[in-house]
Amino acid sequence: MTVEQQARGAAGGATNAGRRRSRKDEILEIAVGLFAARGYHGVSMDDIGAAAGVTGPALYHHFAGKEAMLVAALVPVSEGLLAGGRERASAHPDDPRGALTSLIEFHVEFALANPAVIALHLHELDRLPEEPRRRIRRLQRLYVEEWVIVLTALHPGMPDGEARVLAHAAFGLMNSTPFLGGEVDRRRRAELLREATQAALLA
Repeated sequence: MTVEQQARGAAGGATNAGRRRSRKDEILEIAVGLFAARGYHGVSMDDIGAAAGVTGPALYHHFAGKEAMLVAALVPVSEGLLAGGRERASAHPDDPRGALTSLIEFHVEFALANPAVIALHLHELDRLPEEPRRRIRRLQRLYVEEWVIVLTALHPGMPDGEARVLAHAAFGLMNSTPFLGGEVDRRRRAELLREATQAALLA
């Protein structure tokens, strides 16, 4: 399998499977997969065009450059995590354990569907210009606070700072999907990640 084929497969989970993808979506998915596989500086616009089967002018019609692709890949992900986290937490206003279970299920599904995006975020976020980088950081902090609210409700007396430590530790566990092999099927990987995260946060 070529790197380009791997890129298509790795990035494929980043879009909504129920939505018809535009050509711009397809190009972005391929770019994300290549960035994750080779690193941001290891990929040129020509590489992306070749993998997507488009010429340079057509590629620049959709994106001004690699930096614009990085912004387009990472900002919507952070917005989606915050919106989804708020939705799931608010669905269990008087049941912090149920809220935690729902948050874990939501994040595990995201992590399994988007390993290339997670790898991109881990290694390439600092490549972004200041404004979108600060925006992503703010969205991430707000997402963490959704978990902090649930954890402090679940563990009365726990300081917010300790709850943030637990939340970040849980993200580290769930966001391990870029490093997981295929020897365990997806359903079982989801079960293991959910169970391990819940056990860590309920201890």
